[in-house]
Amino acid sequence: MENSEQHQQPPPLPLAGIRVLELGHNIMGPVCGQILADLGAEVFKVERPGTGDDTRYLKGFGAGFFVCFNRNKKSLAIDLKSEQGRELFLRLVAQVDVLIENFAPGTVDRLGIGAEACRACNPRLIFCSLKGFMPGPYAHRMALDEVVQMMGGLAHMTGPTGKPMRAGASVTDILSGSLGAVGILAALVQRQQSGVGQTVQATLFESVAYLMGQHMAGAAVTGEEPPPMPERGRTWSVYELFATADGYQVFVGITSDRHWHRFCAAFGFTDWTEDERLTTNQGRIEARDWFLPELQRRLASLTRAELMALAEQASIPFAPVNKPIDLWHDRHLLASGGLDNVALPDGGEALLPKMPLRLDGRTFPLRHQPPRVGEGAGDILHLAGLSSEAIEALVADGVLTVLASC
Repeated sequence: MENSEQHQQPPPLPLAGIRVLELGHNIMGPVCGQILADLGAEVFKVERPGTGDDTRYLKGFGAGFFVCFNRNKKSLAIDLKSEQGRELFLRLVAQVDVLIENFAPGTVDRLGIGAEACRACNPRLIFCSLKGFMPGPYAHRMALDEVVQMMGGLAHMTGPTGKPMRAGASVTDILSGSLGAVGILAALVQRQQSGVGQTVQATLFESVAYLMGQHMAGAAVTGEEPPPMPERGRTWSVYELFATADGYQVFVGITSDRHWHRFCAAFGFTDWTEDERLTTNQGRIEARDWFLPELQRRLASLTRAELMALAEQASIPFAPVNKPIDLWHDRHLLASGGLDNVALPDGGEALLPKMPLRLDGRTFPLRHQPPRVGEGAGDILHLAGLSSEAIEALVADGVLTVLASC
């Protein structure tokens, strides 16, 4: 007799049964929607009929935006500027639990689909507004990730003095979109008690301020302005990049005297374990003028693989300096199942990171590839009571683009 456990269905995803309309573009809105989609919500990405979202066609730095941030979604391609499109959209709002938008300030209100109009159609709706700024003097301003990194001090802390530098990823977009998802989850929990939805707000500028809180607190505690990261003061004696014999760089951190003794033992630097000048972390900091160049010289005789193997043996913090594309071959990500094959516009595939979250060891893998324009829209249109004939008429009028789900 076959073991019945082999045929048990996996438990439902946490947000199974939650339905979402996402008016998201670029990164912030799509990240918020993707988190909910990965967790099992049915997310309909709202975009223009025909061409769809602009991020489908970006080049250069933005070339991967659509592929990266729109998995596990369906596409609802609807003309929100037409009266028919607006009326249909509000009809669909009555069928969902959550609406996400990160349009420019005032846009959804001008279109007649702002929070007040949408929640009038559906009092249980959670309306998530993702903007550059919270209500206040800056609320009317357009914002971008790089803009708020400059305003909020992140660029100052990243680059050397006089040369502010944005972080190497869209950290503010991703953080604010993630916080929007947190707010939505909190509002869903509260709705279970109250029966009504609420408006959730998350923003770029305030997200940068949240990131800078550690430096603001440091300034308050010490009375001194924190210097940019490239110029920060020394807390640890060894917290450096080291060149290797084969032309790579490896970061090594020695943050305790226990680390130091293990490091010297693993690397064979027995002469240093007996040197009283290097016994303590502070002593090693004071000896950096001669000690660090000598350490650089010694480690430069090792290949990257040799240095990393010895650092792992010593059980100290270390890291190779990788490029993003190196993560395709990272043995930990591959072994832990941290990457999924995502379809590319040209028909190929690429390994991209899953959401870095587990519940009881369970990951949240790819279920649906990033949708084609209008793919899956029929699911919510039929749910709202539209007949096939009515949908075809709206398609003919240019109000909708509809493709069957693959």
